[in-house]
Amino acid sequence: MINIAMPKGRLGDQVYKLFSSIGYRCSSMSSDSRKLVFEDPSCGVRYFLIKPFDVGIYVERGVADVGVIGKDVLMETKPKVYELLDLGFGCCELTVSALNDYQDDFESVLRVATKYPNITRQYYQDQNREIEIIRLNGSIELAPILGLSDVIVDIVETGSTLRENHLKICEHIATSSARLIANMKSFQFNQSEIHNMTESIIEMMQQ
Repeated sequence: MINIAMPKGRLGDQVYKLFSSIGYRCSSMSSDSRKLVFEDPSCGVRYFLIKPFDVGIYVERGVADVGVIGKDVLMETKPKVYELLDLGFGCCELTVSALNDYQDDFESVLRVATKYPNITRQYYQDQNREIEIIRLNGSIELAPILGLSDVIVDIVETGSTLRENHLKICEHIATSSARLIANMKSFQFNQSEIHNMTESIIEMMQQ
């Protein structure tokens, strides 16, 4: 049985579609269920549904053999895992955004709202810019609108949410997409199956 950590939500749906197409099907996954663990012994697979920011922890600690995680989360959390493959979907940009009429005052401390404090701290440290990080977990766009922050650091897919809230992208930090990761010990002791899985995914992506 191979254990796969899968992020909840839309990205997880894409992940399961990919894995099922290469033979890791689990019929109970299609049911409307609040279960978090699904398995199919006939296909030798067990899926865990996990919040995206926690996937790396489950893989690093060996609860899951492999998992799928956004590059943005990998950069932020830095789990000790092997990054095996860029899956090419779940693409977004990690950016600095602000109100359309915002003008930076380089003499003042920059207030930055984000759920990526580590990436943000490193990004501005490289610029020798003094900042105050305001840690938020959702509705990041609201922070500059209500005057909580000067700018935000967050992922952007289409930019429609920014536009609807009169925000603009000011700086680009990184590009993110879904990545296949593996536990280090699992990769060592189950290398054949994980290698075959990776090769099957590559073949599927090339079709």
